[in-house]
Amino acid sequence: MAAEDICGPPVELKEISDRRGSAVWRAAGVVATVAVKLGYGEGEETIAREAAVLDELSGRTVVAGRAAVGVWYVTPWLAGPSTWQVFGPVRDARDRGERAPVLAEAVGLCRAVAGLHATGWVHGDLQPAHGIHTGTGVRLIDFAWSWHAATGAAPWPMFYGGIVHLVAPELAAWIRDGPQPVKPSAPSDVYALAGVLWTCATGKWPLDYAAVGLQPDIGPAVRRAAIATGRIPLDSAIPWPTLQDVLRPVLLSGPDDRPTAAELGNVLASLP
Repeated sequence: MAAEDICGPPVELKEISDRRGSAVWRAAGVVATVAVKLGYGEGEETIAREAAVLDELSGRTVVAGRAAVGVWYVTPWLAGPSTWQVFGPVRDARDRGERAPVLAEAVGLCRAVAGLHATGWVHGDLQPAHGIHTGTGVRLIDFAWSWHAATGAAPWPMFYGGIVHLVAPELAAWIRDGPQPVKPSAPSDVYALAGVLWTCATGKWPLDYAAVGLQPDIGPAVRRAAIATGRIPLDSAIPWPTLQDVLRPVLLSGPDDRPTAAELGNVLASLP
């Protein structure tokens, strides 16, 4: 077992998630702690691609392989809470907590995305759980849909915009209308980044689907088609006005008018 070779026996395995053809475990031994990710069924090629992206990005993948159960890889474990967890205290209406340290972590997430963009890479699937706030800064995870936009190489043809609630309207329209493949961009990442911060602050997805008559149980294709129109208003809950006043124009503007991730981080860093 690769995890045992890296971590040192005995290895304690803890399942973190298992959904849609992808399972993740935390493997801890006396030498190291790693993440083990397995793609099975329809998730096999997605996980194989993510392992290759990680190698290109930073050499973080320790080892990868294919077995009868599917495709797997092992990468160093990132210890720390997700962005969703970091915002927990200020999201709790009974508490609201201390906002300054949470705002600093929001800035850290923006700078992590900016750092990725500076290398020519686009993440493609930023979510509240895809930023890990470690003791040495924010690290991004889940690079299955990432691509190196600067090289002009074709993106993954299976790309459907990442999590539907955070897909930028221009990407939703491209998915709906073609041509394929759809190409995520730095501006679409910034839209998702602002959406992540809005969601983590309010506990709700940014768009008010009920305002345009969309029911909770509609499928992703119908929801994306509605998002593509750009006519769904933002949710009206405003628990953190100063933060949301910065995020609102990002979520309402077109790709050419959005700030970069670095610029968004700088604006957030200047908030009281």
